[in-house]
Amino acid sequence: MESPARRPRLAVIVANGVTGDSRVQKTAVAAARDGWDVTLIGRSATKRVERSRMGPIDVIKVPVTNEFKRSVNGRRNSPLRGSLTQFGIRDQNELNRYRASHRAWVRQKSAESAWAKGPRKATLKTVLRARRAVHQLRLRAFNWEERRSEAPKDPAPVRDWRRDWPQLVDIDLAFGPVLEKLKPDVIHANDATTIVTAARSAARLRAAGHRCVWIYDAHEYVRGVEWPNRRQAYAFPAAEAEFIGRADAVVTVSSQLAELLTADHKLSRPPVVVGNSPVREVIGSGRSGLSVRESCGLAPDVPLMVYSGWLGPERGVDAVIDGLPELAGVHLAIVSSRVTPLLEELLERAQTLGVRDRIHLVPYVLQHEVPDYLSSADLGLTPFRRVPNCEVSLPTKVAEYLQAGLPLVTSDVRVIKAYVEEKGLGTVFTWDDPKTFVAAARSALSRRRELAEHITEDVLKDLSWEQQSAALLELYRSLSKKTPPGPRTDVPWTVKETPGLNRPVKASGEGADPTWRKLGPTRIKLGLGPANYAGQGAAFAQALTQAYSDVSVEVVMNQLPQSFDYPADVYVNAAGLVELDVQLEQVKRVVGRYTHVLVDAFQPLFGRLNGDSIQGDLAALRKARIKVALLAHGSEIRDPARHLERHEFSLFRDAPEGIAEKLRTKARNNLKIAERSGLPLFVTTPDLLEDLPTAQWAPLVVDVAAWASDRPVMERERPVVLHAPSKRWTKGTDRIMPVLTELHDKGVIDFRLAEGIPWSEMQELVKSADLVLDQFTTGSYGTFAVEAMAAGKPVVGYISETVRTATQGGLPIVNATPDTLREVLGALLEDREGTAAIGRASVEFAHTYHDGSWTAQVLGGFLK
Repeated sequence: MESPARRPRLAVIVANGVTGDSRVQKTAVAAARDGWDVTLIGRSATKRVERSRMGPIDVIKVPVTNEFKRSVNGRRNSPLRGSLTQFGIRDQNELNRYRASHRAWVRQKSAESAWAKGPRKATLKTVLRARRAVHQLRLRAFNWEERRSEAPKDPAPVRDWRRDWPQLVDIDLAFGPVLEKLKPDVIHANDATTIVTAARSAARLRAAGHRCVWIYDAHEYVRGVEWPNRRQAYAFPAAEAEFIGRADAVVTVSSQLAELLTADHKLSRPPVVVGNSPVREVIGSGRSGLSVRESCGLAPDVPLMVYSGWLGPERGVDAVIDGLPELAGVHLAIVSSRVTPLLEELLERAQTLGVRDRIHLVPYVLQHEVPDYLSSADLGLTPFRRVPNCEVSLPTKVAEYLQAGLPLVTSDVRVIKAYVEEKGLGTVFTWDDPKTFVAAARSALSRRRELAEHITEDVLKDLSWEQQSAALLELYRSLSKKTPPGPRTDVPWTVKETPGLNRPVKASGEGADPTWRKLGPTRIKLGLGPANYAGQGAAFAQALTQAYSDVSVEVVMNQLPQSFDYPADVYVNAAGLVELDVQLEQVKRVVGRYTHVLVDAFQPLFGRLNGDSIQGDLAALRKARIKVALLAHGSEIRDPARHLERHEFSLFRDAPEGIAEKLRTKARNNLKIAERSGLPLFVTTPDLLEDLPTAQWAPLVVDVAAWASDRPVMERERPVVLHAPSKRWTKGTDRIMPVLTELHDKGVIDFRLAEGIPWSEMQELVKSADLVLDQFTTGSYGTFAVEAMAAGKPVVGYISETVRTATQGGLPIVNATPDTLREVLGALLEDREGTAAIGRASVEFAHTYHDGSWTAQVLGGFLK
């Protein structure tokens, strides 16, 4: 095989949002590291195409409509018959109007017949009898059609997968054109949801003269899945059966599943086995700053079991909870991305059994951080029920537990049981008997050190993605007859999804306030507030409603006397939040009106009705079935003690007396809420990931168009240098003033200190500057720095490694500390052309990260 002039092209497709699918992400990264030109295609949560990147990997998320599904359902509902039986009455509302109109007509004509005499009286009575008969006939016909059209709760399949689950065709209609425009050399289709698309697109590309091979990756045994309804249970196995034989190769997760697929579909070649495993190279690298034990708030000597991953009825966590009363002092950590009805049911069960205080909900971390995160526990649990799909493979969590050094306690599902017993890696219990779970857990805890010694180098090597993916990469080459020009050493396993470049800028007009779709009859009714710091609630609302047509928003702001009047829908006098009538007014406004709420700064939504943080309101919000996420901005979550340890010039070294201790108490209380609530977490500045490593960065949003400026930079002999602190101690102003004052007095720079300037005047000051100095105390950057970058101004400030990493090294802010500022400014003044280029790169960065598009995409998962 000869190396081609260009890198061979691989398309990895999956019918989900990509972000939480570790196998798909690791597949794409492994191929990119091997030298392939990789595009990852997933499903958009919005009605528009979303583009992002994972290092060199293009990520395209495609909206999927339900057009084909609607056409199938329309054919099922016999519209021709309905047009006759329900003529002119389309639904219950029109039926009610028809009845009211009929009653009004009858009352009028009845009165007229009473008043009439002779032949007219007889005529009216005849018309009344006829009209009443027609009316009754129409009512009976309408109700008959309604009964006929009512779909049963679980209808029998019609035994045509296109009609039983037409969503598979809708996915093909959405993904297919994207695939065919891309013209990949290899298509890697993940799960049965994409098998139709891969088969059809590969055939169409071949017919057009482009050589393309495709691989079907069976993540699970679709015939053994407990599908929620009979039509789905028929459609997925049927679609797989129709197309699996057309694949150029089949990949699956275990040898047992490979045997089943070979037998079921009479495959000429057995599937290639690529097990689900973590990337070993990054384990123990220190990238994860959080442990599951710390998240639970437990001391090192407290026995801790952990269950990590998807929670479904078949996962058997109920057996673990039923056994906990017999395991005195033993705690359980459940790693879960969200609170679901099943999880609420399990926690209620735990409350009844008196063990709720020993169960801890801890958040997800990035897939490459999972083993390090879990390693502080004592045992890993796989309590699966014995259903066919759970019997045929080693799930990812088994490899993650073992890479974390955790012995296993597993139910007697076939493959895991055989593996654990063969290697001596843990204990086994009978899946439906909590008493045997108790015995197995006690045995594993008492023998933990002995069992952990059986986690050998051979076990760890075999259960690593580096080992497992080698067969997949060889398969790509052998099928496509193409060899990449060489591996890429610049693609780390830890690469994260970041915005795509050159996003369009949505101009709202010079200085215009943000506008958004007000709360109304949309699928998602989002409440956003009540802090609205720096107007970010309003900015987020505009970004979200521009991105999602099915979202409407109500922005709420608690107003203090010193607050700026940032745009909002509802202003609440903060002084009145202790009053019961104000509190009940907030309850009435939220409950029954919102479907989702993004709570910023951990502030309560119902005033002080349930306390002074959002913690007290969560139970009521859950009961009201309102989906909740938490948004942190800064001091409410930034722990002063930790910040002082990490940063030499921390702002808390200069904080007024008593403030650091007050903020420390607040931050630690809010951290407990974040860790124990199990809610989605977001931060607006990336430095906060040091305090909330399980959060997602939802960048600050500014009106980049309003800040745009074409004024030249660094052309004046004496450049204008601007610094605008809101509070000196938070920006490090007093630490940098001596250098700036000296340079100003010498005529080197024209230094301008903007304090107490109205925000309406600040824009002109920024646009007229050559250099902008931000903060030198937090290690991050805020709204002011973003606005300066949008204006094309080079920005100087102190930036931590965490922030550099979050932006994949793309942040153009020039790094400086109070000690290095003189040297940094000298270099910028020396290389004026290079400094102006930094300003141009700053504009691009502001567009890419801070125009609202990427923030809306990050929040899209919560809004699903």
